[in-house]
Amino acid sequence: MSEVRIVAGSAPAPPAPAGERGRTVALTTLGCLLALVAAWSVTLGAVRLPFSRVLDAVFAFDGSRDHLVIASIRLPRMLAGLLAGAGLAVAGAIMQAVTGNPLASPGLLGINAGAAFAVVIAIAAFGVGSGDIHVWHAFAGAVAAAVTVQALGSAGRSGGSPLRLVLAGAVLAGFLTSLTTVILIFDQGTLDAVRLWTAGTLSGRSMAQVAAVSPYILAGLVAALVLRRHVTTLSLGPDVARSLGQSLPIWRGLSLAIVILLAGGAVALAGPIGFIGLVVPHVARLCVGVDYRWIIPFSALGGALLLVVADTAGRMLLGSQSFPAGVTMALIGGPFFIWLARSRVGGR
Repeated sequence: MSEVRIVAGSAPAPPAPAGERGRTVALTTLGCLLALVAAWSVTLGAVRLPFSRVLDAVFAFDGSRDHLVIASIRLPRMLAGLLAGAGLAVAGAIMQAVTGNPLASPGLLGINAGAAFAVVIAIAAFGVGSGDIHVWHAFAGAVAAAVTVQALGSAGRSGGSPLRLVLAGAVLAGFLTSLTTVILIFDQGTLDAVRLWTAGTLSGRSMAQVAAVSPYILAGLVAALVLRRHVTTLSLGPDVARSLGQSLPIWRGLSLAIVILLAGGAVALAGPIGFIGLVVPHVARLCVGVDYRWIIPFSALGGALLLVVADTAGRMLLGSQSFPAGVTMALIGGPFFIWLARSRVGGR
């Protein structure tokens, strides 16, 4: 048995598995597939355009109708899908690692509901409508929800546990969702403004909104990639993490900050889309194992791919430019997650 040397205070570097080259090839293939699907999605719409027109609109914009449609409608929609999908999937992966609970996700722990509730309150009270302001309210709601769930889940003498965190998150999510629904019922103006957004949609995104939100999501993704070794250590459990010299309050706090950046930015951009943060990390673990050095990049690419496919499928099958991607994602993710849960239980 080979020895593995571990230096206290740093995350361990797991020995390279025999299939590491295969994982690299799979990750590269997934990235190429994502690029192809993203490019293909821009060509689709009420009128299909050749990919050469997309390239012309990007590199030789001439103000023509086709170029305006691509630059102002289709490219922002595709970029919003890439950013929101990657952010939600990586946020779910980190939360599952930190809590040790495979059911943890921004949706189940109330972060999506908190961000959505804050945005709806801002629109109802102040008439806020621009994406660059939405993101700050979404972040505030995400922070408040995360802190509340953490406080509720760790209250009492026994302290926190993954089950208590999930229960606290489910209760808070249900409560905030109910309040959001009440506001929308009694405020027709707010309902008209956020009807599609609350279902989770990429329709109507502008390049200005994408530019306003993208720095926060990209910062969260970069931080998650840089700290993915420490996330792996956290996933081994608190006792192992302490024995390796890791400060749990510090690294859990950093992980929570990353999740807030990712989930808050994604919800501000695309609305509270579910299932991505729950399903994609599971699929990544089935493909690459439990090493978060691989799970996080696979989740980023897989989440982006899944949301773009969901949005494109809704447009293709129903012929609507405004069909909510969140509804398509629920139709895809619900049955798939049921199958995934049954197959995993059956395999034990």
